[in-house]
Amino acid sequence: MFGLKYVLSTTQLFIISFIFSIVLSCFATPFVIKLAHKIGAIDVPKDNRRVHKVPIPRLGGISIAFSFFVTTIFFNSMNKELIVLFIALFIILIMGVVDDIKDLNAKLKFFIQIVAASIVAVFAIKIEYLANPMMPMHYLFLRYMSIPITVFWIVGITNTVNLIDGLDGLAAGISAISSTTLALILFKNGDYFHTLLLISLIGSILGFLPFNFNPAKIFMGDTGALFLGFTLAVISMTATIKSAATLAVFIPILTLGIPIFDTAFAILRRAKNKQPIMQADKGHLHHRLLNNGLSQKQTVLILYMMSVILGLSAYFISETGRRFSLFILVVDIILIIFVTLKFKILKKG
Repeated sequence: MFGLKYVLSTTQLFIISFIFSIVLSCFATPFVIKLAHKIGAIDVPKDNRRVHKVPIPRLGGISIAFSFFVTTIFFNSMNKELIVLFIALFIILIMGVVDDIKDLNAKLKFFIQIVAASIVAVFAIKIEYLANPMMPMHYLFLRYMSIPITVFWIVGITNTVNLIDGLDGLAAGISAISSTTLALILFKNGDYFHTLLLISLIGSILGFLPFNFNPAKIFMGDTGALFLGFTLAVISMTATIKSAATLAVFIPILTLGIPIFDTAFAILRRAKNKQPIMQADKGHLHHRLLNNGLSQKQTVLILYMMSVILGLSAYFISETGRRFSLFILVVDIILIIFVTLKFKILKKG
């Protein structure tokens, strides 16, 4: 942190790192746009599943990652966990860049994600136990299943964020909302280390978002979506591990609710309609909203609002007792069922 933590208060550190990351990302993005054009990292719409109709440069995730890395190095304390996270994120970043340029094989990408997630689980942080939501102060210790479950969570969340990256500004905005929710929860729990990480990530996303919002000048590509998904997957585990809430297990699920539920419904929809699970379709929630006559901007803003609602639910669960937390969960379930039926999400896309 180059001595900054010794001369700045926690609040000052948060504010300065936030502003620094926004400015850095904002200034880096135009250079990344030029780079994408120069090396041919362009997203050309080749099928009717694509919402955009003109070629758009990819690689936007480079500016987010660059800002996040630099801001974190300047303002956060380097420790073993952060070094391991950086190594894993660098692997994900390189894979994303290559994929945005050359379209990597899906199985190879999946394998690389497992390797990166395993590095984190073995050397940094893993889910060692889960709280029993029905029995306060009772925990299920995972033991030998700890690493496999951690890898499953990281790889799963990484890909759910990638799957919602279908509209201008959608994945970036929802990632920023999810990061804000996690930052508030971790700050409340006194975890300033991870809070500062998230503040750097939020600023990096917000500096990029004006270039990515409709009409987009650049896409974050797999470079950005996988990077954000991986980062959120790792940090969200700490919200469960360090929370005293009875229903703590639901905090990261609600915080990342939009990508998680959209992916879960995509799997159910394809299984129900006897389609290959990995086959892309136009049945995602954002496609359904567009088909109901909404514009891209309207669709994205509605999904932002839904993400905020789920994020607030996660925050209140971290704050309140068991009964009110259960009430919040029931309300969220009713909301999810309503949206599912209203927009026929399980219908073939």
